[in-house]
Amino acid sequence: MDFVGFSLRNNLFVAPMAGVTDRPFRQLCKKMGAGLAVSEMVTSNSLLYGSAKTKRRANHDGEAEPISVQIAGAVPSMMADAARYNVDRGAQIIDINMGCPAKKICNVMAGSALLKDESLVGRILEAVVNAVPGTPVTLKIRTGWDQSSRNALSILKIAEHSGIRALALHGRTRACGYTGKAEYETIAMVKQVAAIPIIANGDINTPEMARHVLEITGADALMVGRAAQGRPWLFREIEHFLKTGAHLLPPRVSEIHAILLAHLEDLYDFYGIETGVCVARKHISWYTRGLADSAAFRHKMNRLPDVIQQQQAVNDFFCSLAENSERLNYIQMDQNNNLEELAA
Repeated sequence: MDFVGFSLRNNLFVAPMAGVTDRPFRQLCKKMGAGLAVSEMVTSNSLLYGSAKTKRRANHDGEAEPISVQIAGAVPSMMADAARYNVDRGAQIIDINMGCPAKKICNVMAGSALLKDESLVGRILEAVVNAVPGTPVTLKIRTGWDQSSRNALSILKIAEHSGIRALALHGRTRACGYTGKAEYETIAMVKQVAAIPIIANGDINTPEMARHVLEITGADALMVGRAAQGRPWLFREIEHFLKTGAHLLPPRVSEIHAILLAHLEDLYDFYGIETGVCVARKHISWYTRGLADSAAFRHKMNRLPDVIQQQQAVNDFFCSLAENSERLNYIQMDQNNNLEELAA
């Protein structure tokens, strides 16, 4: 896919997710079939530029290009500064967050709260685009604030006028959070009148769903978020299905075992041992959900205090799986084809 001046492997994007799409996860998703991976949010508050968290989020050492960094905030001048700050540190695409529904973001009038103030939206977009004239700027939004104020079409026009190069649209309002079903009809309506690429986001969790969303929205690309947590190979499965109409076999247990161990090593290296062990717990939980005996494993694993015990627990669990099946075998799905947690 040709996207804002870059040639991508395909039109499958990793959605920016706070606390998830760190550099190790983005690199892994790109290796496993994603054409683009957008970073988790980087604050526009310059007072936090020196924090360990912000420095990590602006660390792109060894990351496959193009490097897309999402910034969040509500003050045009600060957002402009944040764009320049991240471009100076390797960002090749700046993405603006106007889609996050989290209360702590919306309470400071950032994220999807900005959809309430279209004038401010325009000022922010123009400030960022003008701040980094040599760098493409993209935007991520929701369909509106709530069901009575869907204004995605208005935001599209503001974005195009401001020089935004592409728009990612999550098919829910801010009020919906992550409940209900994505409004693909709204995405289709926006795509019909858009002069810039439109990326569809929301409930894309299987290869069949990916094809369905492309067909009914006409979107230029797809953005996958929560479904890729613990399942980064979903991108290659979707890629293969869209090309051939056939499914790949489930991955071998031995392959995912090795992928997870490598992911853990990247997390320990990126965050340091103590924080890395804590961050690794949620990823291990995501990798193992829906697999036989995984609830008991997670209960035990989440209490292990160090790298050696954590890695040994992972080894024991996957060796046990391999004794029963060569390939991953999920034992329960929910009504939306998401892997279900089987127990606490």
